Amino acid sequence: MESRGQKRTELDDELPADKRVCNSMEFRAISSNSSAQTHMNSVNSTPETNDHDMDTSSSASANSHSEGEREKDSAYGSCDSDDADERHSELKDYQRRRSSGDHRKFKRFLSSLSEETDPSGQLAVLTELCEVLSFCTEDSLSGMTSDSLSRLLVRLARHETNPNIMLLAIRAITYLCDVYPHSSGFLVRHDAVPALCDRLMAIEYLDVAEQCLQALEKMSQEQPLACLQSGAIMAVLNYIDFFSTSIQRVALSTVVNICKKLPSECPSPVMEAVPILCNLLQCEDPQLVENVAVCLIKITERVSESTEMLDELCKHGLIRQVTHFMSLNTRPTVSQLISNSLMGVLVKLSSGSVVAFRTLYELNISSILKDILSTYDLSHGMFSNHVVDGHCNQVYEVLKLLNELLPTSTRDQENPQLSDKESLLVNQPDLLQKFGMDILPLLIQVVNSGANLYICYGCLSVIDKLIYLSTPGMLVELLQKANISSFLAGVFTRKDPHVLILALRITELILQKLSDYFLDSFIKEGVFFAIDALLTPEKCQLVTLEKCSRLLFPVFSGSQILLDPHQKSASSEVLRCLCYAFATDKSPSVSEKGSCMLEKDSVYNLAKHIRTKYFAQELCDPEKASTDVLQKLRKCSSALSDLNMSMNDDALDQREERFYSIMHQVMEKLGGGEPISTFEFIESGILRSLMTYLSNGQYLKQKGELSSGNSDIYSVEKRFEVFARLLFSPLDMIPADLPMITLIHKLQNALSSLENFPVILSHVPKISSYATVPLGRRTPYPCIEVRFVKDKAETCLCDYREDVLTVDPFSSLHAIEEFLWPKVNAKTTSHINSPTQVKDQSESPLDQSPSNASSSQGQGPHPMEPESMSTDLPELQEPVEREAQCPSEEDTEMEEQYPASCSNEDSSSKLLLYLEGQQLEPSLTLYQAILQQQMKEHEIVIGSKLWSQEYTLTYRKAEGHHGTRTKSLCSAESSAEKAGVHELYTSFFSSMFARELASDLDKSSPIYDIIYILKSLEGMNKFIFHLMSRERICAFAKRKIDDLDNFQTAAIPVPQNEFVSKKLTEKLEQQMRDTFAVSIGGMPLWCNQLMESCPFLFSFEVKCKYFRLVAFGPLLVQPHSPSYRDSGVTSDRRPSSGSMPRKKFLVFRNQILDSAAQMMDLHASQKVLLEVEYNEEVGTGLGPTLEFYTLVSHEFQKSGLGMWREDCGSFPSGDGDTGILICPFGLFPRPWLATSDEVIKKFVLLGQIVGRALQDGRVLDVHFSKAFYKLILGKELGVYDILSFDPGLGKTLLEFKALVDRKRFSESVPGGSTTLEFDSCFRKTQIEDLCLDFTLPGYPDFVLSSRPDHKMVNMTNLEDYVSLVADTTVNAGISRQVEAFRSGVNQVFPIEHLQIFTEEELERLLCGERDSWAFNELLDHIKFDHGYTVSSPPIINLLEIIHKFDQEQRRAFLQFVTGAPRLPPGGFASLSPKLTIVRKHSSNCEDLDLPSVMTCANYLKLPPYSSRETMREKLLYAITEGQGSFHLS
Repeated sequence: MESRGQKRTELDDELPADKRVCNSMEFRAISSNSSAQTHMNSVNSTPETNDHDMDTSSSASANSHSEGEREKDSAYGSCDSDDADERHSELKDYQRRRSSGDHRKFKRFLSSLSEETDPSGQLAVLTELCEVLSFCTEDSLSGMTSDSLSRLLVRLARHETNPNIMLLAIRAITYLCDVYPHSSGFLVRHDAVPALCDRLMAIEYLDVAEQCLQALEKMSQEQPLACLQSGAIMAVLNYIDFFSTSIQRVALSTVVNICKKLPSECPSPVMEAVPILCNLLQCEDPQLVENVAVCLIKITERVSESTEMLDELCKHGLIRQVTHFMSLNTRPTVSQLISNSLMGVLVKLSSGSVVAFRTLYELNISSILKDILSTYDLSHGMFSNHVVDGHCNQVYEVLKLLNELLPTSTRDQENPQLSDKESLLVNQPDLLQKFGMDILPLLIQVVNSGANLYICYGCLSVIDKLIYLSTPGMLVELLQKANISSFLAGVFTRKDPHVLILALRITELILQKLSDYFLDSFIKEGVFFAIDALLTPEKCQLVTLEKCSRLLFPVFSGSQILLDPHQKSASSEVLRCLCYAFATDKSPSVSEKGSCMLEKDSVYNLAKHIRTKYFAQELCDPEKASTDVLQKLRKCSSALSDLNMSMNDDALDQREERFYSIMHQVMEKLGGGEPISTFEFIESGILRSLMTYLSNGQYLKQKGELSSGNSDIYSVEKRFEVFARLLFSPLDMIPADLPMITLIHKLQNALSSLENFPVILSHVPKISSYATVPLGRRTPYPCIEVRFVKDKAETCLCDYREDVLTVDPFSSLHAIEEFLWPKVNAKTTSHINSPTQVKDQSESPLDQSPSNASSSQGQGPHPMEPESMSTDLPELQEPVEREAQCPSEEDTEMEEQYPASCSNEDSSSKLLLYLEGQQLEPSLTLYQAILQQQMKEHEIVIGSKLWSQEYTLTYRKAEGHHGTRTKSLCSAESSAEKAGVHELYTSFFSSMFARELASDLDKSSPIYDIIYILKSLEGMNKFIFHLMSRERICAFAKRKIDDLDNFQTAAIPVPQNEFVSKKLTEKLEQQMRDTFAVSIGGMPLWCNQLMESCPFLFSFEVKCKYFRLVAFGPLLVQPHSPSYRDSGVTSDRRPSSGSMPRKKFLVFRNQILDSAAQMMDLHASQKVLLEVEYNEEVGTGLGPTLEFYTLVSHEFQKSGLGMWREDCGSFPSGDGDTGILICPFGLFPRPWLATSDEVIKKFVLLGQIVGRALQDGRVLDVHFSKAFYKLILGKELGVYDILSFDPGLGKTLLEFKALVDRKRFSESVPGGSTTLEFDSCFRKTQIEDLCLDFTLPGYPDFVLSSRPDHKMVNMTNLEDYVSLVADTTVNAGISRQVEAFRSGVNQVFPIEHLQIFTEEELERLLCGERDSWAFNELLDHIKFDHGYTVSSPPIINLLEIIHKFDQEQRRAFLQFVTGAPRLPPGGFASLSPKLTIVRKHSSNCEDLDLPSVMTCANYLKLPPYSSRETMREKLLYAITEGQGSFHLS
């Protein structure tokens, strides 16, 4: 083979070659050169195919270019003046003249090529012809001319003696097909395809062959069948390995075009190409692989009806290559749709071919499927790394394949005759055994994780078949590690009859084969009781079969989505009942699609059959069916209930000891050797009895019925003290054996097993729409059509005069009510011209806005809509609606800044709204209200149905308000305040029962009990030090201990992550990934309510995402995977700000606080991304911005500001000490008797800085005390909290309090006054001898009280002194400062949104990681490039140097490299881009050069120093002396 012409560079990533204008210019520039081989450069590039639709057609041609010009000009003409028509006319005249000229040229070309015999003359004509074809349009050619040209060009393409003529003739054919697609038919008629194939089958010249491939690709688009019949597939594939990647793509595009139009009977040339295609599946180029996959998918689809052809595919190695491709370790980077479709190929092969079935088992397909399922984001129904438009159906394809690999076709036959597939598994049981061991544990894990209904059904179907095919001996080994009894008990909590039927069939199979082995386990785990409940209608609320027939599940065919580029994905949905969801045969008929195969009472009949056949008659008695553990737990529960009923105050101590004894027995059972199942734990009733006792009867009461008396709070406190003493063991015990941890784990397992909170995905594409209600504006999501109808019994209101309106689905019902009220109120309608005028909406006051109406959910009409979003959308044609755009956006911005409370909604309700007769809660969004109502009816919400339906909302006038509820809550809070400042920690107990967990959660449900006990335990865990200390103080008061030091306790709380529910965390994370998670109003109600009432159930990372969504809107929510942006910020700390405008601000280093104040005055409340640029420095971007926040943090910690306790100056002064305050326990506000305005301004500024840092994802280098974080979170402080920031003062106050309590107890006991004098001594010293006056300790100018009896402290007024000191320290003396700080944060976002975090989490969110240098993982998060690898000696030296850095040196290193001395949350793993270390080249001696950095990219340029000592010296010099400025490096 001879390679003619120059060697061309690879152009894999260039633009398509069919952009003819550019290529022809290139062609014309070299046309003077007679060497024809150089002309090949003009067509070197290849048409790129689209990743999703595999469309290989030319994206542009000369013709389409010209049309585009015409369209563009006409578009301009519609906007310009009258001379547009004149220009348009001139353009048409020019095109007519050009076409006429082209016609004359083509006639000349035809004449010349017909008459010319001299090769040089032919070459010149062909060269000119190619140039004209590259520029002309379709109008320039007629059919007759094209036909004549085709005949001549095909003859010249067969020119054997002159390769240049061949090359130019084939190139002309390519251009002709591109310009005039109909010419492909003429070329086929003149045998162009065989001529091109002959050239490819006997390659003599490489450039000619490549041009042949280009021509065939064009012709195959119009004439795929002719190409197939002429052998084009083998022709283009035969020598494909000799071509470059770009030309290989062209060849594969030809095969794709042919395979898309394969005839019903697949001819032999296609099958001959399969081995070559299979080998190409292992290419490294993703685009080639995708094209190959499309070919194989279409070929398999065509031969799927023929067993012989499927067997032939298997013999060609298709299964081996596809399974190798599906292996996670060897899979190239291709689209998820490709992977799904290849999985579908395996499904079709195993369905129709026994050879394929056997081959898959021999290739250990279960191991590959196990790896795929292990990457499945278990509770989400999606893969964590590959999500395609919310429709990820790879698990669906996996389950279809698993169902095919477990054939049970003879299951229901009376005299079954095993099929070949079943015989294979019977004869080789080891194959089935290996298959089951790989797959069963993961299927159970998928179902337990809360997968959606049809994934759950598919998993159960596979498990059912697996158990059916397994022998009893195999089952014992298969099920011994899988807790199948507990698994089935969890499945029986589902309400869908399809799922229950499968669960019953699995139960029956296990009892058939291993009744003795599993009968006791089924009873212990509650399977028997679940089956028994199915026979009792009042215990079992099933989805009726009538509703099942209406619940059609969207099933997506991967090949349909993939192979038809012009078909919308929504149209490829196949709606099927669950009965047909995993059927791999032909699609069900129209009648089958809407029908259900289940009979009416199938669940009841099968449950009754199992109970009658396998459970003995005596088990029907619940008492006899109970296990010993269950009976003992029931006795404890009964004893606890009886104890709560006995309210004899004289026996208080005895009752506490009895409670301790009962719970001690329970905890022994839980932590003992005999396991307690979730069913036994729940069924015993111990949880409800325990919660009722601990709450002193307050549990399950309505809010208005809650008692607020001090005696009740004291009683609850005492009971929790006893419970804490039981659950928290001494320090020498192993933490894992703590009863507290044992109980938490049991509760978490029960919660994971029983909860069924739904994850509802939209499955609706993002489309722009216009919402008339409540504030006329465009939304990037569909609206809901609503008809407002007056209630029939309503007489005071008017009928709403409009028909159907579009309503923003994420606006609250309160906002809809505010929109509707002025239009239906008889008193105001006379003043309104039109009920649909958007102008009315903009005139409503701020407190009636949607965001205010449901600020607890944080949604507005469209939270955080970017300004560009509305401007990029097409403008509305209606002038009234367009006029209302601006004020509505302005209102929305103000609503987000100044939210109102939820309580205002209830009290201001004027209308009651009803949907299908059910009253709707005003705080919900319309979307949530619809979801809630459908879930109450046990319906499964299908996205497309929900959005296409029209809803009717009935309205009537509200007769009363909900003031009673608000009043009762306020009274409970006020009573806690009256209990005394030093008792404020009991506010936890007073408010514990004042908030509902979730309004749609049934209080009789065991899930309610589980979550409430977890909530109580989590609160008790936070207050464990307070509880244990309080108990010791009481013991001291009662003389049980005499030494004041003995009441000090070092109780260790349980780690907070023990309370996190992994399942709920994953569910919420998936819900926030949904397309419609533009606000929390677009999520099911449980997400909002559980996050507000029980945030401890969710991980820190998910809470961060939720916080950003509710506080800042969808634009500032972190992306789900790290991404590299211009700023180089980590995706976990930096908001996704693609549409966020940026603002640069000039900062003066010598006036940091003044610059910060100016910045916040201008931009604190603006939704912009702030970046800093220092005066007289060139650096800007992320690094300088992070350093700015660090410098501001340091400024606020300097002495002389008068802000913090450690600042000893009387008043802030500019002349004071400017050193950094040393606060070992963190910063806490200094109490002031008359707070300076300057101090207040500083706290406002600090709040603004904190708010902006949280919004923009910046790290602050500040150490606030834990108590101050509690104040930020809106929590109350008491005397115990003083210990966290001033241990000396806190300890003394607690000891004084113990003396006061002992005095009070001694006075209440007959004869106790005799020892009163001795008991009144503080460490053997009389209180009076301490010479304390009523001034605040440490602040002699701060007088606590001016009462006459409050001069000196004595035993009589000691209690007053303790209260006043505590109140001044944590409340009255700092209240103005705290409120100023909170007001500063509120200017950026509502500070209430931070209340989902703990104090430790808030510090981590604000200040990042304090010390997270895990060196065993450091290499995973550092990138080495440009001359360095992980094994380079300078890198090894650097890591060893960093390893030996002390804390200050580490901080300096981070400051030098990133701009901040702290790492973001997550440590080095959260830096994005990764910390990159490259080799720095120097013209001088490398040992004389210094390291330099680019902080915006976390980029360290390190010279290759000759020794470790030199590197250490230079690095330390750089990180210490290189601070304080940003210049070019």
